[in-house]
Amino acid sequence: MEEVLCVEGLHKSFDGLVALSEVSFGLRAGEILGVVGPNGAGKTTLINCLLGLVTPSRGRIVYFGRDLFEERTEVLKQVNFASNYVSLPLSLTLRENLRVYAHLYEVSSPEERIREVLELFGLWERRDEPTRRLSSGQMMRLCLAKALLNRPRVLLLDEPTAGLDPEVAHRTRDLLRRLRRSWKLSVLITSHNLHEIEEISDRILILEAGRVRALGEVSELLKSFHVEDLEELYFRLVS
Repeated sequence: MEEVLCVEGLHKSFDGLVALSEVSFGLRAGEILGVVGPNGAGKTTLINCLLGLVTPSRGRIVYFGRDLFEERTEVLKQVNFASNYVSLPLSLTLRENLRVYAHLYEVSSPEERIREVLELFGLWERRDEPTRRLSSGQMMRLCLAKALLNRPRVLLLDEPTAGLDPEVAHRTRDLLRRLRRSWKLSVLITSHNLHEIEEISDRILILEAGRVRALGEVSELLKSFHVEDLEELYFRLVS
């Protein structure tokens, strides 16, 4: 299966503190890869490296056969990101926020696309309200709408359902599965919700102290470690 992202020997340290150590994995077209690990495991540093926001001490990140740090602009046109920990400018309306990103991503027919993604997340009726009026869950939905504006080939998600109520979180997971099939969208998702990760992911990457502790298909990992579910596997490896 085609790999849309290849990470090789990724290492990052900050003032002698190792955040990532020789991390290697691939992301396949149309695959959802779940990344789990305790706080401080390196998940956020990994995503920041994949976005080109942090330069690795060594190692390579290759999207679609292109080196991220050699062709960053062209690569990131096909990538997007949403996080429970990052909000959009509060003084702009929902529609104004998305117009900014539609311009940055050179989205064709931007007004049509903005309506499409806002309706997808039940926010169209609030399009002309200041973003500051949104609840934390609604802000996350707006960030997810932003992340789909450019129809990315790779979507990076950091705790995307943490602020959502159970019904919206369920709908979001269903949407990701549908887009994985219809767009061949590839998703890398981090979460502390082990049940969610086990439910949605094709493969799972477990990080601890910046190192890969396990990587593989859910069923294969459970069988290899003789455990019943991801929670049992997690606490066996991360303790």
